[in-house]
Amino acid sequence: MSQTTDILQALKSGRSLTPLDALSEFGCYRLAARIEEIRQQGHDVATKLVKANGKRFARYSLNK
Repeated sequence: MSQTTDILQALKSGRSLTPLDALSEFGCYRLAARIEEIRQQGHDVATKLVKANGKRFARYSLNK
């Protein structure tokens, strides 16, 4: 399976993903690019900006 397919399956299972999650679980360095591909397939992906430990990052999930 491709990274995009794996990420979509994780989102469909109700999970949310951060870039660190994608790197550790799928070996994906460019989660935002994969999310854009998923959006182009017609899926409604929500982006939430999170701040933790002085860092800002995105957390992606599927809107239901």
